[in-house]
Amino acid sequence: MAKKPTKKTVTKSSTAKTKRKAARPDLSRSPAMKSLLSQAKDIHQEIKGGRRPSLRVPVRSLSNVTFSSRKGFFTIGKKVSKRTLSYQTVKPFAQSVRMMAFSKHLIETDDFASKREVYYTSKGSSKRGSEPGQAGWGPAAFKEQTESDAIMDDMEAMVGVNREQLGFIPAEQNGSVAGELIVIDTDPATGRRIEIDCTAFGRGSYSIPSRVEGIGFKTKATFVLAVETAALFERLNGHAYWKDGNCIIVAMGGVPTRANRRFVRMLSDTCNLPVYVFTDGDPYGYGNIYRTMKVGSGNAAHINEFFCVPHAKLIGVTPRDIKDYNLPTHPLEDKDKKRAQDALKNDPFFKNNKQWAQALTDMIKMGVRVEQQAFAARGLNYVMETYLPEKLKSPAKMLP
Repeated sequence: MAKKPTKKTVTKSSTAKTKRKAARPDLSRSPAMKSLLSQAKDIHQEIKGGRRPSLRVPVRSLSNVTFSSRKGFFTIGKKVSKRTLSYQTVKPFAQSVRMMAFSKHLIETDDFASKREVYYTSKGSSKRGSEPGQAGWGPAAFKEQTESDAIMDDMEAMVGVNREQLGFIPAEQNGSVAGELIVIDTDPATGRRIEIDCTAFGRGSYSIPSRVEGIGFKTKATFVLAVETAALFERLNGHAYWKDGNCIIVAMGGVPTRANRRFVRMLSDTCNLPVYVFTDGDPYGYGNIYRTMKVGSGNAAHINEFFCVPHAKLIGVTPRDIKDYNLPTHPLEDKDKKRAQDALKNDPFFKNNKQWAQALTDMIKMGVRVEQQAFAARGLNYVMETYLPEKLKSPAKMLP
């Protein structure tokens, strides 16, 4: 008598895994993969030719950075550091190659790893498996995360794509979004297209993910308002200012993360929206927060073109606003004066922009700084009932 076939049990976890596998996009021809394979091919050919292999990494320092007024952001220069395999460099060279292999694995499996996870992956047991994401790196393992972070930054500059495309993400809070916006994303479990309405979070808000590539947008808003502090974001969102202002509000949370900047850049480009940045009126708000959003940073010049918003403008708070709106201030501390003076002397963005040079000079002469929350002295909702509407009437007068 034939044996009755047993019914195969399919667990929820295995079903979800099958769906994820079926939904996985083909990234084998992505720019990141092509660049990785090209670098690996060069190393292989040098070895086959009997030559010591080398890695060519762009120098990431202000000495190799220029500000392009035409492009609107910092760009990397032509200086390259050539790292040839030798007795002294065998470990960092091996770490770089292992990092490339790990990135290839992440791209092929449509997976990702945080910077901390990359560090621990190198310490894994070599007996666990043959996949780059399973086996440890043996003698090439990192002793400290600073080593893996440095290799990751070098690799990003070397292959010419941002590290998120290579599968590496930072563990950061990337900011919040509220307003007239629908974010088009993909369900990671099923691959199904989903639409996320940023007006439907009640007193909450949409959180920007670490990986924003591939996200789409639908909106009827007329501009993006990027604000420095969570406190101001909560006030604007709590009173649904985005409805009256017909805008999208993005909380930067201080110096905006890469994901935050990439999100704003993609949103602006896709929907053809102007971006207005609202920071504290101090040298840090101008030189670190606003400048990073607009033109990028010196040590990330190799990928600024992906992460900056060249047409952004500063809506406030400006030195002029202190007088026009009779705002309470704080004394400009020595560190603030030094930061402003250094920007005027050394920063290409401020050196090449007369309006900004004048604003910093005025602030130094006034000897004061002002916070976003200073408008509360005129009334808790003064900032959205009076200040923002008045400033939005004349975008051309905003600091570029």
